[in-house]
Amino acid sequence: MTEPAGKHTLGVIAGGGDLPHRVAASARASGRPVFVLGVTGFVSSDLLAEFDAAEASIGEVGKQIKLLRDAGCVDVVFAGAVKRPDFSALKLDLHGARLLPSVISAAGKGDDALLRVLVQTFEREGFRVIGADEVMGGLLVESGVMGRIAPSKTDWVDIRKAAEVAAMIGAYDIGQGAVSCRGLVLAVEAQEGTDAMLQRCATLPAAIRGDAGARAGVLVKRPKPQQERRIDLPTIGEQTIELAALAGLAGVAVEASATIIVRREAVIAAADRLGVFIYGFEPDQLG
Repeated sequence: MTEPAGKHTLGVIAGGGDLPHRVAASARASGRPVFVLGVTGFVSSDLLAEFDAAEASIGEVGKQIKLLRDAGCVDVVFAGAVKRPDFSALKLDLHGARLLPSVISAAGKGDDALLRVLVQTFEREGFRVIGADEVMGGLLVESGVMGRIAPSKTDWVDIRKAAEVAAMIGAYDIGQGAVSCRGLVLAVEAQEGTDAMLQRCATLPAAIRGDAGARAGVLVKRPKPQQERRIDLPTIGEQTIELAALAGLAGVAVEASATIIVRREAVIAAADRLGVFIYGFEPDQLG
């Protein structure tokens, strides 16, 4: 019989960024034992030093499974950024080698397809894959305005436009975000990620985007229609807000209850300081 959730050790499969630490620390603060399985090349050495932890490369799937089992994990949560590997140079163990054809096939279809293969692999081995929001409350963006600034009627034109485009590219498993300014689509997110997309927007001619003196345009992030919502939900942090401001945007709108916000108070403070809004929209608001 499977042990009830919360009694056994939580396995945190940790990539880069602040989210893995916050999830692990939250679980530990609740009294739950935590084992961190760091992804080589991405996980913070500080995180590995702070928790009961081990490290494995992306392709060492058998090693990952053994480490999690030996630690007594049943629930596992994926947290943090991991970039798509160079499959030709990937270090593989026997389990990883057997999985490689399925991984390469899924990778050709998009990131969500690739992640589904990884989730299904761990589930077949008897693990229960859960979302980071199930471990740590308050991670998901709520509906409405966050901070002192609200979107204007003009901003709502861009929210709806960018949300429509984000859904379209998401259906093709391309990305989760898009930027619209005065009804014109400035950028869509692909493999470069949100930060690089926003940096690209900042280099566009001033005539087609806003600036610090007259902000215009909105970044929208939302899950792909077929998104595996236990892993790789859209995420925003302080850097998202800072880069949106640098690009002259008026704000950031994300799908409520389906987007992770890392260090909520600091993100809201940054938005208020820089004069941009953060808004959590419901899909039925898009018309």
